Amino acid sequence: MKIETLQLGQAVLTVYLREPSASMPQAAARPLVLVVPGGGYEHVSDREGDPVAVRFLAEGYHAAVLRYSVGEGARGWRPLAEINDALAAVRARAADWGVCPDKVAVCGFSAGGHLALSSAVLDLPGLPAGQAQQRPDALILGYPVVTAGDCAHRGSFVRLTGDDDRAAHCAFSLEDKIRPGVPPVFVWHTMDDATVPVENSLLLVSALRRAGVECEAHFFPHGVHGLSVCTAEVNTPQPHAAHWFALAAEWLRDVFDWRL
Repeated sequence: MKIETLQLGQAVLTVYLREPSASMPQAAARPLVLVVPGGGYEHVSDREGDPVAVRFLAEGYHAAVLRYSVGEGARGWRPLAEINDALAAVRARAADWGVCPDKVAVCGFSAGGHLALSSAVLDLPGLPAGQAQQRPDALILGYPVVTAGDCAHRGSFVRLTGDDDRAAHCAFSLEDKIRPGVPPVFVWHTMDDATVPVENSLLLVSALRRAGVECEAHFFPHGVHGLSVCTAEVNTPQPHAAHWFALAAEWLRDVFDWRL
């Protein structure tokens, strides 16, 4: 495995690349999963970064982890610009890295799930004329922040806007911005999540269905917020909810029509 680190303004992209081999010609190019940890736009969770990337590496994918701007740095659309830069960087280097440029998935958790979904449905202001916004080819969302409405994780929207004004938060509410053409979505959540209520994912699934967007959803009865891969390593052993990863990996193979 080769690791590359890119500085993207204030953000850091760590890329984990499976090594090519002449004896494995069928794996000369692989899809990549960009992991976006959560943290309420206040911090970037280590528990939802490297442990997740390693799991996707074991499934045969390249992987990357984005550490994006948080706190006051999250204002002014900066995290969305950073994930756009990350997707652009991966695709620009696809030939050198052995990445399938049309098979780049984003896997986000909590506020990182919000950022992942934002990359698919929000339009980034201020792009230079003629420069297309980068969009993911598939989305895997774990207990994502979605709505700025009654079931909001309010702190995420306060940090994005720097304001307590709920009207300002609506620009970053996502359930009303789902449209046809959004890439396929896999989403999972626990029913008793006390931090980001499950209604966030329920609203998302309803919106995806109305727009005709391909979606697979799993709702587990129990588990605290921030489960990540649901193991003792990340301090959240939850054997039943841990099935989300195998389900997501199988789903992504079907979406990308890619198997080794």
